[in-house]
Amino acid sequence: MMTTGFGRRISEPRQPSLVLVGSTSAETADSLADLAPLNELKERIRTVLLTRIDPTVAGSIPRATLRVEIAKLVSEIATEERVQLNKLEEMALAADLSDDMVGLGPLEPFLEDDEITDILANGPLDIYVERGGKLERTGARFRDAQHLVNIAQRIATGIGRRIDEASPMVDARLADGSRVNIVLPPLVLNGGTISIRKFPKHNLTLDTMVRQQNLSPDLSRVLQVAAHSRINILISGGTGSGKTTLLNAISQYIDGDERVITVEDAVELRLQQPHVVQMETRPPNIEGVGHVALRELVRNALRMRPDRIIVGEVRGPEAFDMLQAMNTGHDGSMSTVHANSPRDALYRVENMVMMANLNLPLKAIRMHIASAVNLIVHVERMRDGIRRVLSVMEIVGLEGDIITTRELFAFQYRGQRHDGYIEGTFESTRMRPDFISRAARFGLDKELLDALGIGGP
Repeated sequence: MMTTGFGRRISEPRQPSLVLVGSTSAETADSLADLAPLNELKERIRTVLLTRIDPTVAGSIPRATLRVEIAKLVSEIATEERVQLNKLEEMALAADLSDDMVGLGPLEPFLEDDEITDILANGPLDIYVERGGKLERTGARFRDAQHLVNIAQRIATGIGRRIDEASPMVDARLADGSRVNIVLPPLVLNGGTISIRKFPKHNLTLDTMVRQQNLSPDLSRVLQVAAHSRINILISGGTGSGKTTLLNAISQYIDGDERVITVEDAVELRLQQPHVVQMETRPPNIEGVGHVALRELVRNALRMRPDRIIVGEVRGPEAFDMLQAMNTGHDGSMSTVHANSPRDALYRVENMVMMANLNLPLKAIRMHIASAVNLIVHVERMRDGIRRVLSVMEIVGLEGDIITTRELFAFQYRGQRHDGYIEGTFESTRMRPDFISRAARFGLDKELLDALGIGGP
């Protein structure tokens, strides 16, 4: 049984009381029963209620129970002060308050909406969401800039990071794995921005992606064979194109008896294998020390007896260490890279290796890439909002100073319907891949040839 502080007892698991000892309506001398607009009355009720709640206790109570208890307090305060609120208004105010205390304020309802993939707060009054690949403006808003800052600080401190004027930018993650980027003044002039990239509550599989028309059944089979056959895969694409989602889907075909080490700036990958070690970078502390970079983690992963190393995203000199891993017996390693095309992905990796200051000649770098990476899978979010695999490119080798490639699959654009949907087909080029010999070792060569539409042995 639990007491709310007003003498009622309810049949709930035993929880601490929300009400501070000694709080009475006499402490709020202002009468709430005046002729102010309803929104103003709600804000005044909010102020009264916050004086009666211990935030520490509130944080230890399950969200559903907290909302029920706050709704009862709201109802009692409204009755005491002769403010008329219907049941829906009481529950809505209770939800807002609980979201403010233990959630993300006005952003919380969007986190619970499975159709929303991105939440973008451009200051306290301008909040957008992405639904079905399209951005739309919402009516949600923070009360003011300080409200946004408070929510931002709660996110950062939840994972042991710092966000304030001295350190106004941070990458973080929520409890559900969603990725968050926060930028506060003076780096932005709108009071602060919060950008949240949500991830599905349930991992997408390649079969699900086929049903969503992100790729074709034959293309899916090629990627499955590549994962089973321990092919080194680089997934390229622009921001929000679905690189990490595709990497998660492909990784489901890694054998369960392999030891997999993942290295990320902020943990996003959700591998299903039983033997997975997840490593995450660490930012500098308040004294500016303690920073652990991605490159150090990739180097350390090589000493952990991995069967495969998966780097969430390469964006700097760690690209060289990733290539080293792929070239030193860790077949089947995977990573993602921001790029506009498969060829652009190769140029990006070249430039990132140069950032390692190794003074290697360009030809040596390209030889390193050609021998390490087997397959580049390029994904793109198209203008109809659907993310599609546009190309699967095999790296063949080096001719002179040029990395040679062979396209195995490509999306062929057919047109656009009146509703904006892009029509096209995923077509095999019917080119025989070099990694057919690797697939043969796993007994998957026939399946690979069938998926590519190639006859013969």
